[in-house]
Amino acid sequence: MARPVPLCYNSRPPAMAKIIDVTVPLSRDVPVYPGDPAFSLEPSHLITEGQPYNLARIALGTQTGTHVDAPYHFLADGATVDQLPLEILLGKARVVDLPGRDRVDRADLESVDLRDDLRVLFKTRMAGQMLRPEFQADYVYFTEDAATYLVQAGIKLVGFDYLSFEKPGSAEFPAHHALLSAGVIIVEGLDLSEVDPGEYDLYCLPLRIAGADGAPARVLLRSRL
Repeated sequence: MARPVPLCYNSRPPAMAKIIDVTVPLSRDVPVYPGDPAFSLEPSHLITEGQPYNLARIALGTQTGTHVDAPYHFLADGATVDQLPLEILLGKARVVDLPGRDRVDRADLESVDLRDDLRVLFKTRMAGQMLRPEFQADYVYFTEDAATYLVQAGIKLVGFDYLSFEKPGSAEFPAHHALLSAGVIIVEGLDLSEVDPGEYDLYCLPLRIAGADGAPARVLLRSRL
């Protein structure tokens, strides 16, 4: 006769991975880069007005909120957002904290060992500022030399916690050109305010808009157990 299996009262359920949504909600309060289209949501059908369902019309720019830059954003013959490789948009990512800076230089990045990384998200003093409706003109930016270093380090996706990676007021956009001309995908407008430095699984899915220079994206981080 088989013996009963004893119950183990000290056993614990397996740890659950934590999912962090680092996407900024799209609303009329989302900040936009000066000159870009503002977000709007206007109802076209309302149940309260006798319609059988609710339906709304949205208007927004391709660079609104949490969004992905495709090479076509700055390169006339660059890949469009619907052509971006999913294998780069999904996978292990590292969150690096660079506090207390007004800009990020090559030296700042050289102090961080990026040799084993393909996807890096940078948390700066701008963390949480995407939740404020007013555009922050003094945002942290990356120098051209810093962008070139990321390309040389083999990074394939770069994330940032404000609307632009570029120096405010730049007319040449050298950081964008350095990254996008090398095929590096840029993700801007992340909300990393509740994210600790470390490794995560990244899920970044921009809207599949044919021929677009970029698109809003839903971006999630999953803790690695």
